Amino acid sequence: MNEDDAASMTEQLETRLVDSIEDHEGVSRRTVLGGLALAGGSAITGIGAAQSGNESGGNATAGHDASFGTPGKYTEKNFDPHGYLREFNTGDSTNKRDAIFGKKDDLNAGVSQENGQTVREFNLTAVPEEIEIAPGVTFPSWMYNGQVPAPTLRVEEGDLIRINFTNGFADMAHTIHPHVQNLNPAMDGVPQNGPGAIKPGETFTYEWQARPAGTHLYHCHMLPLKAHIHRGMYGTIIIDPKPENVRENPRDYIDYHGPITDEVREMAVERAKSRNMISHADYVPDGYDDIDEMVIMMNGFDTNFDADNEVYAANTRAFAYAPAKTEKYNGEWEGGKTKHPIEIKKNNLQRVHVIQTLEYDFINSFHTHSQFFDYYDAGTTLFPNRSTIDTVMMCQAQRGLFEIDYSDHQPGLFMFHGHQSEFAEQGWMSFFEVTE
Repeated sequence: MNEDDAASMTEQLETRLVDSIEDHEGVSRRTVLGGLALAGGSAITGIGAAQSGNESGGNATAGHDASFGTPGKYTEKNFDPHGYLREFNTGDSTNKRDAIFGKKDDLNAGVSQENGQTVREFNLTAVPEEIEIAPGVTFPSWMYNGQVPAPTLRVEEGDLIRINFTNGFADMAHTIHPHVQNLNPAMDGVPQNGPGAIKPGETFTYEWQARPAGTHLYHCHMLPLKAHIHRGMYGTIIIDPKPENVRENPRDYIDYHGPITDEVREMAVERAKSRNMISHADYVPDGYDDIDEMVIMMNGFDTNFDADNEVYAANTRAFAYAPAKTEKYNGEWEGGKTKHPIEIKKNNLQRVHVIQTLEYDFINSFHTHSQFFDYYDAGTTLFPNRSTIDTVMMCQAQRGLFEIDYSDHQPGLFMFHGHQSEFAEQGWMSFFEVTE
C-alpha cells in the first residue's frame, strides 16, 4: 500500500466515523450513569459522585469548526499520542523535560534511597477535562494528570513505588488501584480498604512494592467501575526485571519446566538485561542495532452513553497512527500532533507493551499485517508464552509484551489493528512505517 492510497482510505473512514457520530440519535444514558455514580459513591463513602446533569465537561460533541474538513489534523493540542508512545517516567526529577502536553509537569517527584531500597516517587492528580478523540469530536473525560491514557510509570523490580495522589475533582471521589503484587490491603486502592475513596480535594500517598517484573495496569476503582474506566482513568506501570534476581531464581521468570542448565540460566539473564531500561539501558541483543519500546493502550469511547462504543482507538485518538493528507501534504508526514504512522527502523527490535482497557465490549485484539511476533502474557516471563503468531485476543485489563522483528522486511507501510472489523473501521487502525 502506498502513502496516497493509505491516506485516502484513512480520510474516507474518518469522515464516515465523524458523520455517524454527528447523525446518530442514540438514547443518552447520562442520567442512568449519573444515578449509578451517585448511588455507588454514597453507599461506600457517604458522598455523591457527579450529578447526571452536571458531569464534568458536558455532553460529548462532534462539531465542524471553520478549519474542519482536513482529516488528519486535530484542533486540540494538549496530548500527543506519538509522544506518549515512548514517554517513560522513572520518578527522576533531576532530568525533567517538557511534558508531552506542552508544559512542565511535576509527575516525577524524585528517586531516593530508604533503608537500602530505591524509592521512585510520582505525583498523580485526578482531573476532569474534555479531550478530542477524533477531529471535531470531543469527550468528557476523567483522567490522571490531564491525559488519557495516564502517564506510563517505569520502575525496577524491588523498588518502592510511591504515588502522591490528589483528587482534583469538585464533586466525585476517586482511587488508584494497582495491578501489581501489593502485599498491604490498605494500599489496594479500593473504597473498602485503607483510606477508602479519596474525596474531592484530598491527598493520599500510596506505596506499592514493584513486583512482579512485567507490564501492568493502574486505574480508578470507584463505583460504577465501568464509568470510571471508560472515562479514561487508567495507565501503565512497567516493572523492569533485575538480572541478578533472575540469575538467583530463574524459574520465577520463565515458563519452562525442564532442567535449569547453565545455558538456560545465562539466556534468561541476558534477556533480563535487554528488558531492563533502568539499569541496563545500553544493552542490546546481538543482531539488532537498538531496542525500540512503546506503549499502546487499546481503548474506546461511548460518545452518546448508550453502553455501545462509537469510537475505538490505540492511545485515545482515532486513526492517530494512520497516514493522512493535510493541506501541507507533499509526500511527507506532517510533524507535530497530526496523524502519521509510527516510524521504526527495520534493524531495531520492536517491543510493544499492549494494554487492553476497552469497556462495553468483551474482547479486543492486536493483529499485525505481513508479520508474526512473540507474545509474553503480562510481560512476566522472559521466554515467550506464544511464538510466531500474528493475532492475540485480550479481555479488559489483560496486557502483554509483543516482540516484533522487521529486519527482513522491505521499507514501507505495514498495518496493525484490532481484528474486529468494526473496531478497525471506527478508529483502531494503525501503521508502522519501516525505514532503513
